[in-house]
Amino acid sequence: MFTIDTHTHIIPKHIPDFTKKFGYGNFIRLDHHQPGRAWMMQGDNRFREIVENCWDPEVRIKDMAEHKADMQVICTIPVMFNYDVKPKDCLEISQFLNDDIAQTVNRYPDKFIGLATVPMQDVDLAVLELERCMKLGFKGVQIGSNVNNINLGEPQFHDFWAAAEKLNAAILVHPWQMMGQEHMTKYWLPWLVGMPAEISRAICSMIFGGIFEKYPNLKVCFAHGGGSFLPTISRIEHGWECRPDLVAIDNEFNPKKYLGKFWVDSHVCDHKMLQYIIDLVGADKVVQGSDYPFPLGEAVPGTLVREAPLSDETKTIIMGTAAKTWLSI
Repeated sequence: MFTIDTHTHIIPKHIPDFTKKFGYGNFIRLDHHQPGRAWMMQGDNRFREIVENCWDPEVRIKDMAEHKADMQVICTIPVMFNYDVKPKDCLEISQFLNDDIAQTVNRYPDKFIGLATVPMQDVDLAVLELERCMKLGFKGVQIGSNVNNINLGEPQFHDFWAAAEKLNAAILVHPWQMMGQEHMTKYWLPWLVGMPAEISRAICSMIFGGIFEKYPNLKVCFAHGGGSFLPTISRIEHGWECRPDLVAIDNEFNPKKYLGKFWVDSHVCDHKMLQYIIDLVGADKVVQGSDYPFPLGEAVPGTLVREAPLSDETKTIIMGTAAKTWLSI
């Protein structure tokens, strides 16, 4: 069974001091405080400790062999999106991150597939960087679930969707800047509650904004099994039915029409939920995704699908075939 892990994150081992270079902000830098371990620093604050599998491709390849993963899709860590900084500065950081990913993919083309990051706060610059990266061999782009609290269904992003469709770019939508996170700082709630809600926010805004109608050939995958969207789709449909004056103002179609029109990854942490999303969108729209190498990801990527009570044919589709279609490989 050929396996592609579609949802993994990577970062360069050494990052310039962008705060010093640009003269403002708290850009991420790495403090390698001991061999194989580093703190991601935002100013003087520790954001997260990471270990060498977050930057060393050879360590990742060893892990992949242990996890029986043939290939990884690699993309940056969402905190590196930097949508809230000056667009040209974000472009420079994006290019730095993308060039690092390109080097890794070029060095190990049989192991890694690249998704770019782009300055979504400036759609013209985002399109330029996406075009550059696709020429470099990237298969698509990872974007956040919102851009400075502007929803993805808003008209200002239409040129980006048009370009992604024209370039046949795979798009991974990942939660970030979780709504309400300042009101739920205890118990890791932004990651446990905010992340699933953010993906539902992204999907709903794209559906109700008519994005999938205007750009029907978009190849979008939503992280974490589509978050809370699929478990609440009937409530969402009910809202469309009972208050079309509020919900159906930009798109007349039932939101359930779009089930099976986009991909979701398999990182749902539960066999029953995995079966539920398969039932809703089809196995061919579910891709293996682990969120490697972070603690909230799968401890052993692929285990949920491999151990699920699914047919071998369904497992083969989820573990590799569906991803090949999404990524056009």
